[in-house]
Parts: sequence; C-alpha cells; structure tokens
Amino acid sequence: MTRNIPRNGLEEAIREESQFDASPNVIVSRPHNKPPSIIPFQEQEWNTKDLPWRITSDVTAAACASGSVAPLITIIDRAIIEKASNRSTLRASMLSSFSSLLTRPHHFLTSKPALLISALYFGTYATANTVDTISSTISNKPSEKTTSGPAKFLATTSVNLSLCLYKDSQFAKMFGPPPGIGAAAKAIPMASYALFTLRDSLTIFASFNLPPLIAPLLPISREVEKQMSRASVAQFIAPAGIQVLSTPLHLWGLDLYNRPMGNGVGWQARVRRVRRDWLGSSAARMGRIVPAFGVGGVVNAAVRKRMLRE
Repeated sequence: MTRNIPRNGLEEAIREESQFDASPNVIVSRPHNKPPSIIPFQEQEWNTKDLPWRITSDVTAAACASGSVAPLITIIDRAIIEKASNRSTLRASMLSSFSSLLTRPHHFLTSKPALLISALYFGTYATANTVDTISSTISNKPSEKTTSGPAKFLATTSVNLSLCLYKDSQFAKMFGPPPGIGAAAKAIPMASYALFTLRDSLTIFASFNLPPLIAPLLPISREVEKQMSRASVAQFIAPAGIQVLSTPLHLWGLDLYNRPMGNGVGWQARVRRVRRDWLGSSAARMGRIVPAFGVGGVVNAAVRKRMLRE
C-alpha cells in the first residue's frame, strides 16, 4: 500500500509511521547526518621575497655597527689589560691609543686588536640579524619583523661567547706582561677561560633578560618618559650596572694569566690586585658597554631597516 507523507513535517510523518506495518511500498523520509566538511590541505608559505637582498642587508648592517664601535672598544679593552699587567695606567694607555687613531687611522683600524673587536661585534650582530631573517622567512612575516625568542638569544650568546673568549686570549697575550726575550707567550689557563665565560654570561643576561624586569621599577617621571622610554633606559642601565659585578671576574682571570698559580701568589694578593683596579676598570667597562650594546644596536637596527625598505 502506498501512503503519502503529511505536509505537517518529517517529525509527524515518522510518528504516524509507527502505527502501520512496514511495507516495501511505504515511502518514509528518514533524517540523515550532514557529511563532515573536508578541510583542504594548505601548504606552508615562506616569505622568500628579496631574500638575497635581505641577507645583504643583515651583513651590511652588522658591518656598520661593528665598525662604529670597534675603535673605542679596542682602546678601552687594551687599557684595562695593560693596567692589570702593570704595563701602563688607564689614562696613559688610552691617550696613546687615541693618538694612534688620530695620527695613523689606517694603521690603527687595520691592526690585529681592532680587527679582533670588529670580528667580535660583526659576528654578534650578523647572527642576530640572520636569526631575524630566518624567522620572518619561515613564519611568512614581513622582512622587518624582529624576534626576541630563545633561538635568537642562544645563537647570539654562543657566537658572542666564542668570539669574545678568543679575543680575550689574544689581548692577554698582546698586552699582558712580556714573556721575556726568546720566550713564547703563555697559554691562557682554564680558570681564566671559566671566569671570562661567567663574566660574559652576566653581561649577556643583563643585556637581554634583565631590562624588561627592571623597567617597571625604575623611578622615572612622565616628563622623562616623553624623551626616552623605560625600556630604553633599562637597556642602557642594566648592562652598564652589571659591570660592577662582572669586572672583578675579568680582573681575576687576567691576574691568573699574569701571575699563574703555583708561583707563590696567594689569594689575598689577588684580592688586593682586584680591589686596586676594581673602580677604574669598572668605569672603563661601563663606558665600553654603552657603545657596544647601545650605539652599536641603534646603528645596526637603523641600517637594516633602511635597506629593507628600499
């Protein structure tokens, strides 16, 4: 028998169906589930636009930044080491280096100490810029986008520590106490390397991790904030202030090189030497850190941004 479905709706039809015996001739509408929607597969897109030019911008910006800070940092680092080894005073060493820079700039800028400092900061800034470019490429972000994640911190820290330890070993050999006629330069003891590593770890922590923590605590008025943000002030204060703690590590490491263990020099004598040079060397290293992480960072960011916009 054939039965028409009432027009009152599917629910009424199903209810009435229960009063009849099922038959092959009975036509009943059944509810059905909607098939699940299929999400089309999308391939990840990378931002590879002008990638060669972006890499060129990274390298050029790093070169400009390192070139802008290398002369002053070379002068300061040499003065600190010469004072620690009793070869010269801070004032005399810095005056001699400034005189060489002004009278023979080509000779000064192409000397081994200046090239070592240039390589140190070129490698540091180039690594930071390259990580930014890789991040913007993989995440398909604008080329000017920068990152501050752990990848950038670890990469920059590794390169900076490696180059800085090599630079310190060479500076200690060049400007430490003379080895004597016909004698080879002394090897840097492992204890000095350990102290230099701890010194640089403190500086890097104060440059990357500490500023955001202390920025809200700085007693800065609104008038001052109109000229410079709390973050910018903290970026200068943190790495400069940490030198009060890291400089003794630097001086102790140099003293272990200048007066090796086993030569009858006790720890009291080393403490006296560190205390003697602490204030002057701390001030010098504070003056060193401002151009290194302040001026250099500004130059690097400005050059890179300008080139990427061309």
